[in-house]
This record gives sequence, structure tokens and C-alpha cells, in this order.
Amino acid sequence: MSTEPEYREGLDELAAHYKEVLTLLGEDPEREGLLKTPMRVAKAMQVLTQGYSMDAHEVLRSALFKENYSQMVIVKDIDFFSLCEHHMLPFYGKAHVAYIPNGYITGLSKIARVVDIYAHRLQVQERMTLQIKECIEQTLHPLGVMVVVEARHMCMQMRGVEKQNSVTTTSDFSGAFNQAKTRQEFMNLIHNS
Repeated sequence: MSTEPEYREGLDELAAHYKEVLTLLGEDPEREGLLKTPMRVAKAMQVLTQGYSMDAHEVLRSALFKENYSQMVIVKDIDFFSLCEHHMLPFYGKAHVAYIPNGYITGLSKIARVVDIYAHRLQVQERMTLQIKECIEQTLHPLGVMVVVEARHMCMQMRGVEKQNSVTTTSDFSGAFNQAKTRQEFMNLIHNS
């Protein structure tokens, strides 16, 4: 059984561009260690950006269940990796997602899949946080949604200000989470081990 993912159209052209990038950086793309690098990078970039070819709304709809539960549902500590659209360097961390159902729930793994879909695009953390919230809001029509994303950005660690321990936190919320008490309950639950 092969674990090789399906690659999108344009893989060979992408590899040819990476070969040119190596040359522009002063490398010899024909030397032994770099011979397969352009194709490896092209494949990696297609995997890291596979979210463009996925529909997060459809993922949630694929596991939609009628349920009269109306308390907070939290999926926390969802690991993710993404690429900063400004430098195409990784940022990574954890997403915490909560919603309050309004007649329908979705499979818990689908929440993590939504995070992965938006993370597997060239991103900024702020937009990714908003996209996750909006997807859940528009698909499930819950009483409220809240998303908190905590991430480390390699563009801040490897270049520029070179701050190794900085963490960026973003949040977005709607509906019942507009109430400070509900937001605080969510924050208490995600930060208690």
C-alpha cells in the first residue's frame, strides 16, 4: 500500500522553478545532493498547500447530526502547521475551537479537519482564525463559535527580530461568546489540563 499522496497538476513545472531558484541562490542543481531536491520541494509545497483543493464546509456537512445538545463543545489542542504568506516560512501551534450547537452537531474529527484545511494554505494567523470561525458558523449555524490560535512563527525566529520564544495568540468569536462570562468559561477550559 502506497502512502504517496495524489499531487495536483503543475508538479513538473513547479519542480523546474525550484531548480531555477537553486541556481539563482548560487547552487548547482546538478550536484548529487540536489538532483532530486526540486521535485522533493515541489511535492512538499503541494502537500503543504493542499487546503486550496478542499472544501471545509463540505467536511462539516459530511458528518452533520441532529442533536438537542446546547452546551459548549470544545476541541482543544489541535496541532497545526502552516506557511506564512509573507515569507513562506512555517508557523505552527495549537488551535482551540468551541461551538454551542443549535440543533446540529458535527463529528469531532471534522473540527480538526477544518483547522487543517485552512492551515494548508499560504496564510496569516489572523485570517486563518477568522476562516475557521466563519466556516463553523456558516455550516452549523450554532448559537456561538469561538476560536483561539496560539502559534510560533519561524519568520520571527529565523530572520528579522529573531525572537525565539514569542508566541502569537489570535481569537475570534460570535453569538453566545459575545458574553464575557461565556468567553471566560471557554478560556478557563482550554487552559486547564
